[in-house]
Amino acid sequence: MNRLLLTITGCLLLATAFISCSRNDRDINMNITGVTQYYAPNDNVFVKLEPATSASVGFEWDHAKAEDGALVMYEVAFDEEGGDFSEPIYKITSDGNGVQNRLSLSHKELNRIADMAGIGSLETGKMSWAVIASKGTNMKRSELVRTIEVERPAGFAEIPNEVFLSGDATEAGADLANAIKLKSTSAGVFEIYTSLKSGSYRFVNRTSGTITSYQVEGSFLKEGEAVASPATGTQIYRLVLDFNNAAFSITEITGLGFWFAPNNSLQAELDYEGGGVFKAADVPIEFRQEGWGRDERYKFRMKLKSSDGNEFEEDWGSVNRDNSRPDAGTAAAWYNIYKQNVNQWDYCFKFKTEADMKHVDMLVNFKTDAAYNHEIIIK
Repeated sequence: MNRLLLTITGCLLLATAFISCSRNDRDINMNITGVTQYYAPNDNVFVKLEPATSASVGFEWDHAKAEDGALVMYEVAFDEEGGDFSEPIYKITSDGNGVQNRLSLSHKELNRIADMAGIGSLETGKMSWAVIASKGTNMKRSELVRTIEVERPAGFAEIPNEVFLSGDATEAGADLANAIKLKSTSAGVFEIYTSLKSGSYRFVNRTSGTITSYQVEGSFLKEGEAVASPATGTQIYRLVLDFNNAAFSITEITGLGFWFAPNNSLQAELDYEGGGVFKAADVPIEFRQEGWGRDERYKFRMKLKSSDGNEFEEDWGSVNRDNSRPDAGTAAAWYNIYKQNVNQWDYCFKFKTEADMKHVDMLVNFKTDAAYNHEIIIK
């Protein structure tokens, strides 16, 4: 009997709780007012976008009100100038994951939104913006709409994370599966040391899936398909792509030599092997006898020709202005090479003691998957 009473009582309590919850659900007040005042930025404000900096634009507005005093969330919506916001081009939650009545939007993000609004690189255009307040499923866009005018810089709103080189003029051919990955040298900047022959080439942001293709036009970079290679035979180039400024440079490498500083001269030429690797085999090494000892300093000197025909040189040497002789315990990073100004002595490496009066193989690696480096193989 007692068990029966307990069971009936439990069922009644559960039923009461269910009815109470159902009534509470029906009694939830979702009503809110829209935002009625904007504080910043001013209407028709002009912003010259500098997406490579940390600059931002602050948006701020008055609080919307919920009838039951509960929390209201916010989004800022953007549309093309004069748009009705039925399908905004972009929406973003306010600071604090949508809780705060303000939004700090970087120039980089505004540049991306401007691109969505159809404002091209180096163009000036306007966008409309408005604040949407929400509580649960109830969303209310403010009747206030303001306009922001922006001037976009050169460059791409969407900068790829990776860039690959492809085409029948390249070392890898036109099959995208074999495309050569470029080296990322800084945010939005990529480069590669490679050879080109006659034919065509292009750059892509990936080798499968939805691919964006980029082409060069003089010193400019833009979206597009393959273009003709400048090579008349097989020639070696340094290609540099700057997506921040939509810029492209192509520099022919006409030679890379072993520079022996004590003799103030080039002692051997390195041939291009492919894949960013230069090599000289069986190079005789003889340190120079000085009053204080034997001098073994060396580095590499590159000869180049710009697209306008100007010839110049670069030294590729150590990160250190001076060095001690390496030995078996020297770290691999000691052999990394860095572009330096042309100079007889500065930033030279030193041969191991064992290299004196021997022959060596020299390899200089401009591979894109690691730091640029060199290797000396004593024979």
